[in-house]
Amino acid sequence: MISRRRLTQAMTTAAAGYGGLLAGGGSPAAAAARPGPRAGRGGTDGRARGLGPVRHARTHLLNIAYHEVGPANGTPVVLSHGWPFSPVGSYAEVAPVLARHGYRCLIPYLRGHGETRFRRADTFRSGQQGALGADHIAFLDALGIRRALFAGYDWGGRAADVVAALWPQRCIGLVSVNNYLIQNIAAAQEPLAPSLETGFWYFFYFLTERGRAGLEQNRKELARVVWHRNSPEWQFTEAELDEAAGLWTNPDYVDVVIHSYRHRLGAAPGDPRYDDIEARLAEQPPITVPTVTLDGQADGAPRGPTGRPRPPTSRAPACITWFPAPDTTSPRNAPTPSSPRSSRSPRSPDTDRTPSHTHKHSPAHTPGRP
Repeated sequence: MISRRRLTQAMTTAAAGYGGLLAGGGSPAAAAARPGPRAGRGGTDGRARGLGPVRHARTHLLNIAYHEVGPANGTPVVLSHGWPFSPVGSYAEVAPVLARHGYRCLIPYLRGHGETRFRRADTFRSGQQGALGADHIAFLDALGIRRALFAGYDWGGRAADVVAALWPQRCIGLVSVNNYLIQNIAAAQEPLAPSLETGFWYFFYFLTERGRAGLEQNRKELARVVWHRNSPEWQFTEAELDEAAGLWTNPDYVDVVIHSYRHRLGAAPGDPRYDDIEARLAEQPPITVPTVTLDGQADGAPRGPTGRPRPPTSRAPACITWFPAPDTTSPRNAPTPSSPRSSRSPRSPDTDRTPSHTHKHSPAHTPGRP
């Protein structure tokens, strides 16, 4: 299996390869606008393992907490975390490598996590996919950034996929763990094989008020179970779990998480402000930007109707699937060596040129990832 070091190289290679696909073949600095806002206070001492201080960007709905690593005039790369995981644990090793290649890494905390806060008490605490994607566009706008690379897994990968599908003019390229993550809510009531349904146990748990109470009372221990089951080869430490658990004290955490899992199964209405976005996502739009996907062999969560990785197809100028990545939490997991193919740059598998033909990026037909 691919090691954390090799995975870091894969993400770095993907980002570096996209540099040549910028409009006009410009330098990394050409895609960036102005530096982000000044650092603010955050967390305990305001710093997090090599990612620097917690900064804040104000959108119309949120005060988004984030880290920034790399030159202010570098090509922006938005690195998004999943649930229930920490952006620090996920990208503390990846971001410095990208920064050394001249990229400006932006690592936001999703709504309901860490120091990210809603600006108004009456705003719908939605966790739906349309909201996460829109948050990422608003984040770019708040920083004055026109276009960026997006990379993510789980919730963060879904948000990145939404941006790439609906706002391709804002997305230079995409690195997505577990391929196409845009939820097909219309198909959410179609049952899977029982052996696959068990992997979605917390989806169904969160449909109940008992599940809401369980998340409220047992945030850390519930995450421990998810980490063990979804990443069976990840030997995480208690310190890593404690660091992540600090993010789940956010006052909106439970509301956002519960709504996310109920909405994706069609059991809760969405925020009306995202109705148009959700209508477009219901069409399972293709992703057309340059794309690298990563699927994990040591993944405890179901990956498709048959349990096999989703097909590595995309209507994109450059698309390959890297096999194998560790699991759904790929940026932080650390099993060992890689396949020869994982050292390739994001070009056509059969030629040294970036292909000009396109293919459709196939939607998944499962209830979705975590």
